[in-house]
Amino acid sequence: MKSFDELLQQSTAVHGHICAGQVIGVRMCILALSLIDIDDPKGVDRKKLYTIVEIDRCATDAIQSVTGCSLGKRTMKFLDHGVMAATFVHLETGKSVRITALEEAREHALKYCSGIENKYARQLEAYKVMAEDELFRVEHVHVEIPQQDLPGRPMRRVKCDKCSEWVQDSRDIQVGGQTLCHGCAMGRYYSVIND
Repeated sequence: MKSFDELLQQSTAVHGHICAGQVIGVRMCILALSLIDIDDPKGVDRKKLYTIVEIDRCATDAIQSVTGCSLGKRTMKFLDHGVMAATFVHLETGKSVRITALEEAREHALKYCSGIENKYARQLEAYKVMAEDELFRVEHVHVEIPQQDLPGRPMRRVKCDKCSEWVQDSRDIQVGGQTLCHGCAMGRYYSVIND
């Protein structure tokens, strides 16, 4: 695997700017991959890794950049929990870790980089050198990934009985004997505007 600095540079290019979240995400990946025995996430190990991210913030771009996991490849799952955490799963061995960025790290940054007045700049630099146990909580976990969430071709495709849109990967909902898409069963996040 590349060095921290190289991974951070690549991640920053993907994200569009350097920030503390990029540092957290890159360090989180380096730690997690070492703990689950993934050495080459974008190469020989690319089909062995699955990530679950719990926040749609900067660190998630870093996780995607370092691991090569993505929503489009179905190797990354997004759970909107609002927690700066991610779970890394070795699909062959089942070895998994959930790593959470500790809120207390913001305060610890002062002892690492007290000479930097701007708190965001201080955090960014401190997170590069901060001890892992001050930056993260690591939990060894067991994750059951449903078959329909695994990478690969869709397991099935069904047509919504109401709107006729096609629904993949068991995301259809049965209501009153009908097969419905999420929008027809639960309501849509949008409304159609007719000209």
